[in-house]
Amino acid sequence: MGPVLILLIVVIAVVAVVALLYKGLVSKRNQIDEALGQIEVQLKRRHDLIPNLVQAVKGYMQYEQDVLTKVTEARANAVAAGAQGPAQQAQAENNLTGALRSLFSVVENYPDLKANQNVMQLQEELTTTENQIGFSRQHYNATVLQYNNSIQTVPAVLLAGPLGFTKREFFDAEPEAADVPSVNLNLG
Repeated sequence: MGPVLILLIVVIAVVAVVALLYKGLVSKRNQIDEALGQIEVQLKRRHDLIPNLVQAVKGYMQYEQDVLTKVTEARANAVAAGAQGPAQQAQAENNLTGALRSLFSVVENYPDLKANQNVMQLQEELTTTENQIGFSRQHYNATVLQYNNSIQTVPAVLLAGPLGFTKREFFDAEPEAADVPSVNLNLG
């Protein structure tokens, strides 16, 4: 075998390794985008449920308009934060979770409201959605961790930067945001 043939084999091997690394990085980046899309689907569902909940409790809570205003504002901020990236979106969602906790705390003071079937159904749907958001967030963060590890280790680290693969942010929740907002709607 001549030196030209050996050089050709080495070049082909290097090109094959680069192509495989690139393919793997693109695949991981796309998995992150898909996982973020799943979070956004669940957050949209959450955002759609909140106005219904506010309307359902509005008539009962005439003296608690401040709480309802905070929930409405937090929802609007969360919707707007969706285009600002995972870190800002997570912060806005955490604020919304806090506002919902306040609302559910106030609901406890209204026995008629706790017994309202519509409020109970909305609470159950919101709880289910909160659980789905948590699962989607876990999947997203696991995917980001795998991707970030990939672009920061050899040999991919040699290609990641020049090919435009940058570190992704986690969708972090505050520790208290990990708890599902709950309210005891039992009459007894």
